[in-house]
Amino acid sequence: MSLKLKPLDQQVVVITGASSGIGLVTARLLATRGAKLVVVARDELTLTDLVRDVEAGGGEAYAVAADVGDPAAAARVARHAVARFGRIDTWINNAGVAIYAKLLDTPFDEHERLFRTNYFGVVNGCAAAVPHLREHGGALITVASIAAGMPSPLMGAYAASKHAVKGYVDTLRAELLRERAPISVTLIQPSGIDTPVAEHASNHVGGKARIPPVVYDPTLVAEAIVDAATRPTHGVTVGGAGKAQVLFAQHAPALFDRVAAIGSALFVDPTKNQPGPDNLFAPARNGVERSRDQRGKGFSLYTSAMRHPAAMLALGLGLAGAAIWSRRHSGVAEAA
Repeated sequence: MSLKLKPLDQQVVVITGASSGIGLVTARLLATRGAKLVVVARDELTLTDLVRDVEAGGGEAYAVAADVGDPAAAARVARHAVARFGRIDTWINNAGVAIYAKLLDTPFDEHERLFRTNYFGVVNGCAAAVPHLREHGGALITVASIAAGMPSPLMGAYAASKHAVKGYVDTLRAELLRERAPISVTLIQPSGIDTPVAEHASNHVGGKARIPPVVYDPTLVAEAIVDAATRPTHGVTVGGAGKAQVLFAQHAPALFDRVAAIGSALFVDPTKNQPGPDNLFAPARNGVERSRDQRGKGFSLYTSAMRHPAAMLALGLGLAGAAIWSRRHSGVAEAA
C-alpha cells in the first residue's frame, strides 16, 4: 500500500510533552513550517505562552492541558483537536519523565508513575489517535530513546519503559499494516539529547543528574520528526554515537554490561546539586528547550544519512568516482 502524507502547511499536528525539550523545539519548528498545532502537556501556563508565541509569528496553535497517562485525558485531547481544526493528520507521542536510581532503590510509586507517563502515555495516545488517522490517513510518531535497545544503569526504570514503548509501537505498526490502515507508524530513538529531562528527573543517587556524552542538540530530533510527518518512515535513530552504543549492546552484550556499569558514573555530576523540583507527579514550570550546562552537537552525519539516503548515496558514488578518476589520471601522468 502506497501512503502519501500531506505537506506540513496542510496538516493538523498534535504533539504531547510540548512544554519543554524535544517537544517544545519540535512544536516551534512545526509552526514555522505552517502546521496547525495542538500542543499538549500538564503545564498549562507554558502552553499558553507557546500558543501566544506561535500566533505572534503568524501561526495557529491550540493548547490542551492534559496528563497523557490518563486515557480519558488523551481521548479528550483528540476530541478538542477535531473540534478546533476538524481532523488530525499527525499525532506525536513525546511526553516523558525520568528517574535516576538503582532499580532496587527506585520507589515503587515513582516506578509506576514513570510507566504511567512514558509507556501508558504512548498507549493512550495511540488509542486516541488511530481512529482519526484510520479515517483520513496520517502519521503516528512516537519518541522513544536509544535506551529501548540497551541496558542503562541508574536509569533502569526509564530504559525499561522505553523497551516497552518500542515493543508496543513495533507491534502496532505490524497490526495496522495487516489491516491496510492508511497510517505511517514511526519510532524515533534519540541518543543523549541536550534537554532539561535530567534536571527535571527524580534523583536518588546524589549530585546533579546529567545526560552522559555524546549529547546532541534537540533540533536534530525535531527535524527527524518533521521528516516522519511528511514522509512515511519506519524509524530513525538520532545521533551516530547512540546507534553505535546500541549495536555494541546487541553484538557484545557481556562486554557492554561491564562497560555500562563503569560508565554509569557519567550520569551524575557529584560536584553539583540537583536543581529540583522534579516533574514526576506534578508539572515543573517548563518552557525550557535545553539544559543549563550541557551543549549538544548540532550535526550527526549518521542521522543525515538516514534522513536523506539518496543524497548520501549520490555523495558516496560521487566521491568514489572522483577517487577512481584521480587514480587513473595520476597513473597516466606517471606513465608520461
